[in-house]
Amino acid sequence: MTGLPTPKGTLTPGRDLSELTWLRVGGPADFLFQPKDKADLAEFLRNLDASVPVFPMGVGSNLIVRDGGLRGVVIRLGRGFNQIECDGTRVTAGAAALDAHVARRAADAGLDLTFLRTIPGSIGGAIRMNAGCYGSYVADRLVAATVITREGAEVRLTRDDLNLRYRQSDLPEGAVLISAEFEAPQGDPEALHARMEDQLARRDATQPTRERSAGSTFRNPAGFSSTGQADDTHDLKAWKLIDDAGLRGARRGGAQMSEKHSNFMINTGGATAADLESLGEDVRKKVYASSGITLEWEIMRVGDPLA
Repeated sequence: MTGLPTPKGTLTPGRDLSELTWLRVGGPADFLFQPKDKADLAEFLRNLDASVPVFPMGVGSNLIVRDGGLRGVVIRLGRGFNQIECDGTRVTAGAAALDAHVARRAADAGLDLTFLRTIPGSIGGAIRMNAGCYGSYVADRLVAATVITREGAEVRLTRDDLNLRYRQSDLPEGAVLISAEFEAPQGDPEALHARMEDQLARRDATQPTRERSAGSTFRNPAGFSSTGQADDTHDLKAWKLIDDAGLRGARRGGAQMSEKHSNFMINTGGATAADLESLGEDVRKKVYASSGITLEWEIMRVGDPLA
């Protein structure tokens, strides 16, 4: 890959991505770009050859990078994109701001974004995946998000533009999220912080929060009505299907479905991306054989396997 633009930020060739994901697996990116600010990001994208793929990466909390690494340019936002501002009932956050930090800052201002407190990752990823917890989703509070397009233009997209739905959104191809605006209900700061402490305690009691994981491995499947239409009112849980297939604690190499929560895949030490992905595919096949339901990955898997 030649002729890359020269940015003001940091452009690192052959950057090992395993250090940047929660599961600690994966090969190198051809290049890792950490822009100085939004102008730097826009200029880089504007001048980057259109044939070079780009992959925006948050904090790697919901990601498996395959062992052969990732082709093209990985873009990771840093300190220039982590601001959090509260004005009236509006919260504006940079895409690199951690979900937990946004929830706490909002609570300090008497604004309720408490559902973000236990969601791992950053705001950019939360929007992309329409993250949610305790019955609330990004779609319930998001007003708009701002992106830099592959052509280097700054564009504001409304919630409707993004077409947010269960763990999905419609972002322009190659666009990089840089900020988001939320409308939050008001509440008592002390009560909001107490609620978040309770949420943390409940999470820690049921999830392997001290292990190397990437959150929920598979999406909870939708049920189906008698007419065969998807029906999200059914309460099908991926963990229950995994348990019913006898796969709690299942292992492959250094990868394991957690004994504490069977929809959490963990790196017990020394796992490769291939171990993790292969275990996940084993689980999908056996759950289908047991229940007739095909589990869909919630963890994003990107890059190339080892040759």
